[in-house]
Amino acid sequence: MAATNPGFEVVGGTETEQVKPAPVDHGVAIAMLQVALKALSQRALIAVADLFTLLTVGSAFWLWSSIPAPNDRQIIALSIYATFVLAANWIVRSRK
Repeated sequence: MAATNPGFEVVGGTETEQVKPAPVDHGVAIAMLQVALKALSQRALIAVADLFTLLTVGSAFWLWSSIPAPNDRQIIALSIYATFVLAANWIVRSRK
């Protein structure tokens, strides 16, 4: 008893007609990307302003700590520089 049909057979008429997908409109995705990039650029601008503050205050601290035995003229000069740094930071912050 040799079986010629192992249980599988080709059935005709199962092909379906392919439906074309509707064209995709990328306008909404592009608008969302533009909004995200605008927010990112605004955050980068704020970060640059904060970096300016960090660098100027860091430079004043480094100058104060780099002098091992300051005399009175160096202390006055460093205090004037620190006042200038505070004024510059105040001007940068008030422009926001």
